[in-house]
Amino acid sequence: MKNYTSINDIPDLSILIKEAIALKKNPFQFESLGKHKTLVMLFFNSSLRTRLSTEKAAQNLGMKTMVLNINNAWNLEFDDGTVMNLNTSEHIKEAARVISQYADLIAVRAFPELIDKVKDEYEIIINGFKTYATVPIISMESSTAHPLQALADAITITELSSKQKPKVVLSWAPHPKALPHAVANSFVKMIQQLDVDFEITHPEGYELNPKITKGVTINYDQNEALRKADFVYVKNWSNYKDYGKVTNEDPNWMITKSKLDQAKFMHCLPVRRNVVVEDAVLDSDQSVVIEQANNRTFAAQIIMKKLLENLNE
Repeated sequence: MKNYTSINDIPDLSILIKEAIALKKNPFQFESLGKHKTLVMLFFNSSLRTRLSTEKAAQNLGMKTMVLNINNAWNLEFDDGTVMNLNTSEHIKEAARVISQYADLIAVRAFPELIDKVKDEYEIIINGFKTYATVPIISMESSTAHPLQALADAITITELSSKQKPKVVLSWAPHPKALPHAVANSFVKMIQQLDVDFEITHPEGYELNPKITKGVTINYDQNEALRKADFVYVKNWSNYKDYGKVTNEDPNWMITKSKLDQAKFMHCLPVRRNVVVEDAVLDSDQSVVIEQANNRTFAAQIIMKKLLENLNE
């Protein structure tokens, strides 16, 4: 593994999940692997779980960490041939190579603008660092993908499933703000690599990128989709066709205890109580969001372990 910016970078998911679960029993067993190594974490957007879990994962491996909220420094330029006489002060060509001299691994977090679909899907920030950095790049979420979250989700389902082939449902839920598609996109890609029955439920007109959901069962009837589910992963995303817009806030799509039935409730957090999901669900034993958040550390740790091992080869 040379970078981790997509779940496609994982050579064997089942083995990686087993190794991540084993790490939980002894998080410090590879502490010497990261000795004298540095992780530089660049945040173009704020973070709670991603920052803390990734930093903790690096420390478990014996690494030093440096964190930069990069927009507090100055705006970077990513386009070639630009006359930089406006609000950008440094080009990615120099920035990525300079940062690479301070880092053994670089982790980057950047959200979409949700204005220009083509630009967001080009992944200009992540691809800029992959092109010009001289050390491995880890995506801590990009415009269209969140591979660390998806790996944590896969670990959670593997650990908590009591069936050989559980039914997993990804359900849209209402939200007052326009949110990215990254978590949903990566979850859809990841879950298709597990041995599960999977379907997506959302209002008509709220389809995700059809290239990502190709071959997946889509059900516009939420109650029907949730029937006999073992895991219900809930996430809002803004309209993909009418890109970045909030065109539906139907409160009837909120997850309730009666809808959930016996299923386990999953969400990447943060979650708006009594908008996305009612208190009775989050405060019940069926909610596994805390376990899910804990697995963010071990998802990041197993990825960094693989990248460090590759550096040492």
